[in-house]
Amino acid sequence: MKASLFITCVNDVFYPRVGKAMVQVLRKCGVQLDFPEGQVCCGQPSYNSGYHEETRQAAKQIISAFANSEYVVGASGSCVGMIKQHYPELFQDEPDWEDRARELSQKIYEFSQFLVEVLRVEDVGAVLNATATYHQSCHMTRILKETETPKRLLEKVQGLEMVELPLGTDCCGFGGTFSVKMAHISEAMVQEKTEHIMETKARVLIGADMACLMNISGRLRRNGQKLRVMHIAEVLAEGSAG
Repeated sequence: MKASLFITCVNDVFYPRVGKAMVQVLRKCGVQLDFPEGQVCCGQPSYNSGYHEETRQAAKQIISAFANSEYVVGASGSCVGMIKQHYPELFQDEPDWEDRARELSQKIYEFSQFLVEVLRVEDVGAVLNATATYHQSCHMTRILKETETPKRLLEKVQGLEMVELPLGTDCCGFGGTFSVKMAHISEAMVQEKTEHIMETKARVLIGADMACLMNISGRLRRNGQKLRVMHIAEVLAEGSAG
């Protein structure tokens, strides 16, 4: 099977290790990977700010970059959700581009979804001896309607004990541009989130959206709270080299 990597802005600039972990896991599962160099930002920040014409330009670049891909796999439920749901809506007045947007929306998957739903893999041989809790990101839950595939993968990680996060579906307060425009509200939300995380006594926080994890880990550091924060791809790459 062949697939193209969709490496989001946050992964590319701040967390390249997450992309490397994805490559490790997917290659172990027998996937032939490529990285279309024409890919850019998915346009979600501009879209959420109301700049739809500018977003269409970015969307056309993304659509063109992945035009020849069999599958597209991304590390962010938020960015994948942007492409799956909003790209077709952006081009309702441009039929040709709308068709191309729908074609892409049907072949792009969030990383954990791709493993479970396309590859039919739940156990990748990962080992992580730790107690962890899982942050369920908003966009992955509400746009992709995905809550189960990450949990099914984590259940198969040897040595990993999962503890339920209180009010786990609550937003961490990031929300992309929301955290900039509504900084005080965002700060209160992430503070509440970190308090619930610490209640679990877990030593590892796991999530499937690096932007959320970046926001939460930043607050944890400011609070002086030491907790290992990991994207699910990093967890699945732990102890599963080969």
